[in-house]
Amino acid sequence: MLTGKVAWITGAGSGIGRAVAVHLARAGAAVALTGRRVDALEETAVLIREAGGTALIAPADVSNAQAVVLAHAMIVDALGDPHILVNNAGWNERYRHWRELTPEAAERLVDINLTAPILCTLAALPAMRRRHDGVLVHIASVSATGVFLPSGPVYTAAKFGARAMSHTLNAEEGIHGIRSICINPGEVATPILDKRPVPVTAEQRAIMVQPDDVAAAVVFACTQPKHVCIAELTITPTDNNFYRADAHAIANRT
Repeated sequence: MLTGKVAWITGAGSGIGRAVAVHLARAGAAVALTGRRVDALEETAVLIREAGGTALIAPADVSNAQAVVLAHAMIVDALGDPHILVNNAGWNERYRHWRELTPEAAERLVDINLTAPILCTLAALPAMRRRHDGVLVHIASVSATGVFLPSGPVYTAAKFGARAMSHTLNAEEGIHGIRSICINPGEVATPILDKRPVPVTAEQRAIMVQPDDVAAAVVFACTQPKHVCIAELTITPTDNNFYRADAHAIANRT
């Protein structure tokens, strides 16, 4: 479905980013993998190459403007201009709430969750406009749609910003054939859960959304006809932790 396309995925070394890269490669895209940990990117690249796909490693701290420019240039030189950009890189802090948050932690949260997708989008947009075709996918969060206290205030604010960014892209760039897709996963069983103040058990992770579930949604959104934009998609566990206690209380009423 995506043969001949170039897909650039940030945060591609683990979790959702790795799954998205593998699924897009299976759909025929040549994938460019960006992240800070080269060893993790290599692991993703091996999975793709062993399955017969094409993978390029373009390491970068995507919250750094110059690093993004250099990574993008490397991708264009090796594979061509990206047809698809998946802004997946994300971060949360263990100490994330107002009573314990530090200025340094707040800055990291905004840089990685909001500034980074803006920088990567700015790098990819000019060629997409020239081609009159392009797909921008932003992995936001259900925290971009409401206030869920476990996510923390700055993470929530940054994800709200990323969601708003996606909608403004559709408003301004749809006339250029560019589609912006905001995917809002609920709880996903990824390594970011290890940052939570309260440990998440294996049993809890098993009933969460899995990285492959989000990746399948990305491929679905990217393979729609050019005149169709899946502007927003929210994916949550069927048995949703945010509502579970209240749901059981209702079910147990006599």
